[in-house]
Amino acid sequence: MSLYDVEHTLSALCSSIRSGIKLQWGRLSQGAFCPSAATVEPQQRSPDSSSEECTVLEALPNKMALPTCAQHQRKEVELYCVACAGPVCEDCVRGEHADHTTEPLSVAVEKLRLTLQERVTAATNRLPQIAVARQSLRDILQQLSGQRSSIEEDIHSAFAELHKTLDVRKSVLLMELEVTYTLKQKILQAQLDALLQGEESITSSRSLTEQALDGGSDAAVLLAHGAEAERLNELASQGLPLQPEENDQLDLYMESEELKKSIHNLGTIVTTSAVASQTEVSGEGLEQCAIGIPTSVTIVTRDKAGGLCKAGNAVISAEVFTPDGSIADGEILDNKNGTYDFVYTIQKEGNFSLAVRLYDQHIKGSPFHLRVTSSPDDSQVLSTPSSAANAGSSGSSGGAKRRGAKSPGSGSRSRQRGVRRAGSMFSTPKKKANPIEDDLIFKIGTKGRNKGEFTNLQGVAASATGTILIADSNNQCVQVFSNEGVFQNRFGVRGRSPGQLQRPTGVAVHPNGDIIIADYDNKWVSIFSSEGKYKGKLGSGRLMGPKGVSVDNNGHVIVVDNKACTVLIFQTSGKLVAKFGSRGNGDKQFAGPHFAAVNSNNDIIITDFHNHSVKVFNTDGELLLKFGSNGEGNGQFNAPTGVAVDANGNIIVADWGNSRIQVFDSSGSFLSYINTSADPLYGPQGLALTSDGHVVVADSGNHCFKVYRYLQ
Repeated sequence: MSLYDVEHTLSALCSSIRSGIKLQWGRLSQGAFCPSAATVEPQQRSPDSSSEECTVLEALPNKMALPTCAQHQRKEVELYCVACAGPVCEDCVRGEHADHTTEPLSVAVEKLRLTLQERVTAATNRLPQIAVARQSLRDILQQLSGQRSSIEEDIHSAFAELHKTLDVRKSVLLMELEVTYTLKQKILQAQLDALLQGEESITSSRSLTEQALDGGSDAAVLLAHGAEAERLNELASQGLPLQPEENDQLDLYMESEELKKSIHNLGTIVTTSAVASQTEVSGEGLEQCAIGIPTSVTIVTRDKAGGLCKAGNAVISAEVFTPDGSIADGEILDNKNGTYDFVYTIQKEGNFSLAVRLYDQHIKGSPFHLRVTSSPDDSQVLSTPSSAANAGSSGSSGGAKRRGAKSPGSGSRSRQRGVRRAGSMFSTPKKKANPIEDDLIFKIGTKGRNKGEFTNLQGVAASATGTILIADSNNQCVQVFSNEGVFQNRFGVRGRSPGQLQRPTGVAVHPNGDIIIADYDNKWVSIFSSEGKYKGKLGSGRLMGPKGVSVDNNGHVIVVDNKACTVLIFQTSGKLVAKFGSRGNGDKQFAGPHFAAVNSNNDIIITDFHNHSVKVFNTDGELLLKFGSNGEGNGQFNAPTGVAVDANGNIIVADWGNSRIQVFDSSGSFLSYINTSADPLYGPQGLALTSDGHVVVADSGNHCFKVYRYLQ
């Protein structure tokens, strides 16, 4: 059954429940009661009717009037037979119902009324659940449709690039053929011309000499000897190119069969049939673990019928957290057979919760409750009803898998929920008391994997709504903070499937609030909602190593392809608008370009890392301005990285090798530095201007980001 069929079924069920509720309330309001309210005359009895049909009554339209018995001269009934579940008269009680339990009809009606009301309430309570399920299905259908469109575009783009590459290769081969042929042809033709010329000279001289000899006169012979003898001698001994100086080989060697096989198997549509409601988690790590010891749980994905899924690549996220929001380190490993291991390590005692989600839906029994003790011997299962229930529903086998080390390349990084941690050192940033007064307002971060901790942070972006976004490259996530440095959110799952991050290096915020992320290793740009929900990707098949991203005034996405040394402009739909640049040191060339910014004129500003310069282009790729050279002086760079533009058009550049931030006017003239001397930078990367006018920079070597005062 398709998602559309399921949604249609839910809609029909909602309508049925509403109709049933209206009908039951209508009956209640009329005073009608259970199954024997309809009138059946004695002559209408069927041949196989039982004696219990003597209890069939006529229900009167007046709800205050008592029904009458159709079998005993329409005698009023005041009793209710519990065994037969129907109203009876006194004669019925003395007859067929003599051994049955009866009770006053009014009491029975009240009980039936209460029963109906309970059933109406139960049916009504289902409506919100169905509404939520319908909305969830609509969301999935919308995401599925979006994914299909995105992949369709990717397929078209990839094969268009292949066609283009094949055409280019075809042209190159034809050109090589022509060049090779021309070289060989010239050598052979020159040799042939030389032989023809020698042959012509010998023939001419020989002809003249033979004419003299044939004339027979002594004078003619003497004349010929004087004129032609020496020439004939020279012609006879001249060095003519008698051996071929080239050959005729021109072959084509093309391994097309292997290429055809590769093309035949090119591309794979990756999906699973796994659903959260059937997927299970097992392992001792669901209930207990010891401080500092890696512990694992095994996730077994199943389809809607409970069947085992036998392929990997499902989008799974997991997190271990305490009530106050502290998050433990963990990693998801894809075994590529439908099972996954979540390996985590907790560094303190206490009660924790383990949440495991499949496609953003809690799997069966999640979240689980576990207790962390100081040593393995002290580990005990939490004896709480909720933990017992969770353990039972998860099918725990009691055999935890423990691993001494992680395999970074084998699975997906667990997504960690952004929960505010009370009393965190990251949630109360304060101005550093510097012995030298500088422009630093605060800094956030140390090396690590938890929220507010970073490992090789790269790109930085700032939103108009007052947030700072950090591309935490080696932690495969993006972390979000307020302008004051308060942690707000963290999202990202390590992996190479759409919606996962392998090496996020650049980040930007679209005017509609979407978050644009350049993923260097996945070779595409991912788009997430402002809440961190995956929406789609662009550039797949076109990018070799995207480093920086920005958004221009038209809402187009600017991508700096560091590896290909090009700049590409995309619509958010993934359609390529423009592309410019190539590898080299020319004005329109790049050597490892890093980041981009856009000014009010919609000009694109690129930091050219290995060319130690900043270049400004229009959207057509025409160079407008270039400034900077290699060095340590004012206006010089040692590999520029991050770049931003203020409201006046001034250009702010992070100077990676010189560990400083320089400010230039719109024409590229040096203006000033941002004072960072009291707490020096070490290899700054991305840079942005916050909505409240400060400069935020990724201090990559110090594993933190810093916010500086900036006077425009």
